[in-house]
Amino acid sequence: MKTGTGKNAGAAKILHKKAKTKSVRSSSAKESARVDQAPQPVETKHPSAARIYIIGESPMVEQYAEVCAFHGYEVSLSWNEKPLQKPEFKSDHIKISSIIPANTSIVLELTNIDTAAKKANIERINDAIADTAPILSSSITVTATEQSSWISGKYRLVGLSALPTLIAKPLVEIAPTIYSPKETIEVTRRFFQSIGKEIEIVQDRIGMVLPRMLCRIINEAAYAIMEDIASPQDIDTALKLGAQFPFGPFAWAEQIGLNQVVAVLAALHADLQEERYRITPLLKQMAMTRKQA
Repeated sequence: MKTGTGKNAGAAKILHKKAKTKSVRSSSAKESARVDQAPQPVETKHPSAARIYIIGESPMVEQYAEVCAFHGYEVSLSWNEKPLQKPEFKSDHIKISSIIPANTSIVLELTNIDTAAKKANIERINDAIADTAPILSSSITVTATEQSSWISGKYRLVGLSALPTLIAKPLVEIAPTIYSPKETIEVTRRFFQSIGKEIEIVQDRIGMVLPRMLCRIINEAAYAIMEDIASPQDIDTALKLGAQFPFGPFAWAEQIGLNQVVAVLAALHADLQEERYRITPLLKQMAMTRKQA
């Protein structure tokens, strides 16, 4: 796979020209005033000058790094916990480093399971990067609004629907907050466009759209096994052939990671207190067994 910086000129335009920052949504005049004081994004000259910093959980960190590097970005990355096996990256434009480069243009925070680690990452990122650099943070287990309360630069954080394998899809869900000015949303759109993705703006809610639906289907499939309705193989076949799913729920759960599925369901159940999101004991056991292994 070639990574040349000339592959996608759209990467050069990810940072917006200076403009007066206005709030897209505001619950009060006070919030609007706070947003209006946010520094404006600045434009970089070439993809090779645009550096992305990615931190969070494996394998999302590796997956996003490969996509960004392929489309001409210089990528620095680190993990909350290093993978047991050091990944072999296809691109020479990826560097493993716990230090956030001073010239970072955009940061991706990809943590769903460990909220304490996520908060520490967000706080460190906010202190390390320029005021004009946005933070795109997975918000399927903690809302973007809650995350923005952890930092002074509330205007810069936008929620992102991130689960392992989802970066391969052509669409990315994003969730702005009441603090998100239109310029930050435009920078986010241009960034994803530069790596070949379209965005869909959704409400800032736990689970967002696809992760919520997908994890619930996986959970329901686990209930079907517990009730001896069908085998895992039969359920996978039924949804692949009958509903045209790309994978069956258990095959998809293996790719996403059972611990990720459990984290999303636990966050949904805690947020909504609804029985439909209660995690089946079988799924909990499967996730625990896989983690211990």
